[in-house]
Amino acid sequence: MNVYKVHNAHSNLLQTYVKELTLASKQGPILDLACGSGRNGLYLARLGLPVIFADQDKEKLQTIERIIKEEKLTSTTWLVDLESGDDHLIDNQYGAIIVFRYLHRPLFNSLKRSVKPSGVVIYETFNEAQRKFGRPQNPDFLLQENELIDTFSHWHILHQFEGEVGDPTCSISQVVAQRNGR
Repeated sequence: MNVYKVHNAHSNLLQTYVKELTLASKQGPILDLACGSGRNGLYLARLGLPVIFADQDKEKLQTIERIIKEEKLTSTTWLVDLESGDDHLIDNQYGAIIVFRYLHRPLFNSLKRSVKPSGVVIYETFNEAQRKFGRPQNPDFLLQENELIDTFSHWHILHQFEGEVGDPTCSISQVVAQRNGR
């Protein structure tokens, strides 16, 4: 099943797994990692879920802060350079982490440790087959075949997809995984 939405709307993965995200948010906030414009996290925040918007782009976070204030959302922003080499993520802090269109492999282990037991990760970004459609081209920003499944192999996989989607066409990998334990 391909659960995907293009352009400025939030990902359909969030709608499909909103029950799991709602349960996970009772354990801790949802981290929208490398949130960009915040389209995915804002969808969840508007449902009343606590979201932390994390990004290194101060201007985008300021725009999100204005929306949070105007709409009285239970959310905060976090200005952070996730690629600085420092491990900014704290173990067992988040009920869920969502990541869309961002890949920095050194974060994988701390990302997994940062989710509380029974928490959820939703991860979607471009894979190597994207090269035939355009950017990105750099292998540092493209998942290898089955890389997300391998990364979360000890978790309960709720959803997995690799393939071509959208108009214009792009090639992505998706995983929705729940951390084992209570």
